[in-house]
Amino acid sequence: MMNLIKDEMEINMIRVNQFTDASHQQKRNSSDVLHHARMTYKPIALAIATLCLGTTLTSANAGERESLEQLRSTTVNLVNLLVEEGVLSKGKADELLKQAAQEAEKAKLKDTIAAEATPNEDAVDKAVSEKIVRVQYVPEIVKKEMKEEIKKEVMANLNYKAGERLGLPGWIDRFNFEGDIRLRYQNDRFGDENPNILNYNSANGSDNILNTTDDRNRARVRARLATKVKVNDWLNGEIRIVTGNLNDPLSPNQTQETRSAKYTIGLDRAYLSANITPSLNIVGGRFPNPFFFTDLVWDPSMHFDGVATTFKPQFNKSWSGFATIGAFPLEDVESSDRNRAKSKWLYGSQAGIKWTSVNKSSVKLGVALYEFDNVEGISNGANTLQPFNGTIPAFRQKGNSVFDINQGIKADPSYTERFGLLSKFRNINITGEVDIAAFDPVHITLTGDYTRNIGYNRREILSRIGSATISGVDAFGFDDKQVSAYHVKLAVGNTGTSSPSNSLPTTTKLHDWQSFIAYKRLEADSVVDSYTDSDFLLGGTNAKGWVVGGSYGIGKNTYLSARWFSADEIKPRAALKPLSVDVLMLEMTSNF
Repeated sequence: MMNLIKDEMEINMIRVNQFTDASHQQKRNSSDVLHHARMTYKPIALAIATLCLGTTLTSANAGERESLEQLRSTTVNLVNLLVEEGVLSKGKADELLKQAAQEAEKAKLKDTIAAEATPNEDAVDKAVSEKIVRVQYVPEIVKKEMKEEIKKEVMANLNYKAGERLGLPGWIDRFNFEGDIRLRYQNDRFGDENPNILNYNSANGSDNILNTTDDRNRARVRARLATKVKVNDWLNGEIRIVTGNLNDPLSPNQTQETRSAKYTIGLDRAYLSANITPSLNIVGGRFPNPFFFTDLVWDPSMHFDGVATTFKPQFNKSWSGFATIGAFPLEDVESSDRNRAKSKWLYGSQAGIKWTSVNKSSVKLGVALYEFDNVEGISNGANTLQPFNGTIPAFRQKGNSVFDINQGIKADPSYTERFGLLSKFRNINITGEVDIAAFDPVHITLTGDYTRNIGYNRREILSRIGSATISGVDAFGFDDKQVSAYHVKLAVGNTGTSSPSNSLPTTTKLHDWQSFIAYKRLEADSVVDSYTDSDFLLGGTNAKGWVVGGSYGIGKNTYLSARWFSADEIKPRAALKPLSVDVLMLEMTSNF
């Protein structure tokens, strides 16, 4: 093609040169002949000039571009000469050049489109090289954001195409499934000087403690399966089933034994979450703990019923805040003239602030107030109808001070010991976390938590319990308030190690690792013993001791972990020896 263009250009140039020589010869002979030549050859010269100019301005490949540029210059000079000789007017020449240039641009565009439609390897490589933007360093946070954006876009396209190919209904895309299975070996070791079970229950006003002296080995399993649904752009929901005792609000573990024909399965999450704005969320139903917390006040497996609102403003790149308020029913009581107890509620509020550095190190601090309403026991006095039996906790672990609410009818044949909580509970809670990411992906995290029960009041207690005596009063001393608790934890490991809401964070990658050491001290009436950690001293308050542990990733979403709890009673009641319990947990967990 290019050779034909060249040949055509050469023929045109010969014709133009012949025409030019003839014109000059006629000029030398006579002006009449020149005028005749102008009139005779003007159309021919114009056509030849147009053909030459159009041909020279036609696009070509890179190797012939230089020679064509020279030919183009020659042709333009020829047109200018025709103007000088009067064969072509200046206006006509400009119009001719403009028209030829436009035709050349059109031809170039067509060639470009054709080249893009059927690109060769060299052209593609060159185009890619010209368009590539080379970046020396991309920050990790930018990489993650780009990865997530690409992932969301690709998955959205795949879901759409899958539905189009397979004819699946659109609502399937709104559902997401996740879960985990955890296998555990647990060894409970009791101190040699522990009190026997009868003496311990008698001194502590309890009947739910079944073992204080005999070591125990158990195989346990936890299985969870959740369905998350995106209802629309602002409303989400979740339903999750889990193994475990239906009467225990804390532990989802199922003890393995062949005689159990089936594992118990229950619903531990069922909620709707509304994102009113990017920073404002309202959740209702049964949902995960909405507060910034450790296992000092709340067991990590505990879920909250009710409604909560969380506000998370972002002040700038470094500073952000958080605030949560909520109302949570703990135990519903149907009050009447016969049953004078009231429903038990928790009202919680928390506010805090977080600072994040450029290297992802952070400092987080939260201050909370937890108001437990109607959880304290009320004496039945001499009323044999026992109208305040509903004040007895439906679920207890151990540690809180209690009294017999039926002591006033002890002589009556209908008398049965029933123990209610001695103190009211109103907790001030301060939680902080420092996450050092200077050695990223290895983080060093220090977590601290302090709480105090400001609801303990001697005068209020005396007016409420009447003539009832306090369990273990001879050992405790009524004025010796035990209302403070604190927890300190140091964790080291790969990104994600820091998680104050869990005793042991999860590991998602092969060879990822974490380790931690913690010290805890919970005085008897510092927190409600029903809701604190169920593993430390096998649950409850009036306990102090150490927790150490670690985990190691053996594959994607699968890890091994080990934890050791060593706890002792702070102040045993009724002059008994302190209860001592050590717990070893070896686990394998797989998330999916």
